[in-house]
Amino acid sequence: MNIVEEIKKLHIGKVLDNIIMKNYTTYKVGGKVICMCIPDDECSLVKLIKYLREKNIKYKILGNGSNVIFNDSGYNGVIIKLDNFNNLIISKNKIIVGAGYMLNKLALRASRLGLSGLEFAAGIPGTIGGAVFMNAGAYKSDMGYVIESIKVLTPNLEIKRLYNKELDFHYRTSFLQKNEGYICLEATLNLTYGNTEEIMNLINERKSRRIETQPLEYPSAGSVFRNPEGNFAGKLIEDIGYKGKKIGGAMVSEKHANFIINADNATGEDVKKLINEIKNEVKKQYDIDLKVEQEFVE
Repeated sequence: MNIVEEIKKLHIGKVLDNIIMKNYTTYKVGGKVICMCIPDDECSLVKLIKYLREKNIKYKILGNGSNVIFNDSGYNGVIIKLDNFNNLIISKNKIIVGAGYMLNKLALRASRLGLSGLEFAAGIPGTIGGAVFMNAGAYKSDMGYVIESIKVLTPNLEIKRLYNKELDFHYRTSFLQKNEGYICLEATLNLTYGNTEEIMNLINERKSRRIETQPLEYPSAGSVFRNPEGNFAGKLIEDIGYKGKKIGGAMVSEKHANFIINADNATGEDVKKLINEIKNEVKKQYDIDLKVEQEFVE
């Protein structure tokens, strides 16, 4: 019996085979995986991970695929998506939300209720779990400002609550990134009361600006590099003459140099080569180590 059939026998939820990752990432790159599992609940997730560990099969928790680069040669493992972890409770200015809920959807929902604090997130196409993991942010704000606590599955497969101070939120990083095996299941957010009209006006203004300044018409994964202290990654990339630079089907956007776009059937390998070439060139010319915000999945 093959692995997919064995996983199906666990009755943990949906098990999808013949999955190509280019259909599940915002870059639209990536090859085949063993299968994709969408567990029904926490118990199903624990049962699945126990099985994968026993069989020594690698696995990856995937949100909306908005910050990852898969190889087109494929990923020899199982993808786990927490789509069913999508509960939402809004009580006054406190929100309890599942890790699979979309961040931009939550930001708009909260904002329309006159709750302030998630305006920065209205244009971020990731899940709550992915946003906590990356400490997603924009406009000088991020998840660290609004998260009160999260519910996690620990590497020992125990369910535990971690509070904001324990989560070590810093620019585009968190405790979860530095401590492999912890999985965000749910988040509790504290927002403040604001004026609905002002909040929505700000969101709409920023949306218009994004349309003008970012290549939203192409597959990409947002900003490729973190801004170095006192500088801008986009400016450095422009200064080395890489605006419009292509490798295969991957291209540095002519609209915003800190975006790499899938301009013409790029592979994950094309994107990675272009990222590494930019890193090397910026290091050579300016002695600055650009840090990649996106994750290479091997």
